[in-house]
Amino acid sequence: MSASPAPKSSGLSIFFPALNDSGTIASMVIRAVQAASDLTPDYEVIVVNDGSADATAAIADELARTYPHVRVVHHGHTRGYGAALRTGFRSATKDLVFYTDGDAQYDPAELSVLWAGLTPEVDLVNGYKISRSDPLHRIIIGRLYHHIVSALFGLKMRDVDCDFRLMRRAIFERVELEKTSGVICLEMMKKIQDAGFRFVEVPVHHYHRAFGKSQFFNFRRIFKTGVDVMRLWFALVIRRQHRRAPATSVVTPRP
Repeated sequence: MSASPAPKSSGLSIFFPALNDSGTIASMVIRAVQAASDLTPDYEVIVVNDGSADATAAIADELARTYPHVRVVHHGHTRGYGAALRTGFRSATKDLVFYTDGDAQYDPAELSVLWAGLTPEVDLVNGYKISRSDPLHRIIIGRLYHHIVSALFGLKMRDVDCDFRLMRRAIFERVELEKTSGVICLEMMKKIQDAGFRFVEVPVHHYHRAFGKSQFFNFRRIFKTGVDVMRLWFALVIRRQHRRAPATSVVTPRP
């Protein structure tokens, strides 16, 4: 007999890290509200505006005024993707947390696929891209990145950088995230794996970027990411810093 997915009584926090996503954030939030309401009556949707220079902040604020389940957290200036994720996890108040990016390369409606995979024996459901809808150079760099970091960090997963994840909030009682850059995803999955949490992967669709441009794919950022990866590798693989002492939770305790 197969295990049951998360019950409808489970509380769900959804958040979107958003940077200059004015062309997509409204549709992402609306679809998230629709998807969440089909799964549970106890949900919230959070937009983490990471100091956007376009109309993202104003659109997010209007969404919060329109939808009672939506709220916005603003960074006064751009702090980085990792900082936006940390704010999202810290702001989440429900037992289950889902996040994806605000650029609409994933469909929030597919949250139901992750929800079905979150059985009592599973702590995290990670999406993996069925097919990557990006220019060829991004696909090549992405695959190289995946294979390199999987070998360096000993990760046992199909898609390290698929930012389409549903997880138990309790994970962060034992896992502390520190990075403010995009390597936070690598940090997160390495620490979650090493802490013994159980995860499964499910296929999700990946769509062409219809608005804006990638914040990552230029030579300066690729070089910086390489340096960040090696620093993280030294800290987590060589020095094993995260195994030395219990982590301080990044989640604000409930009253």
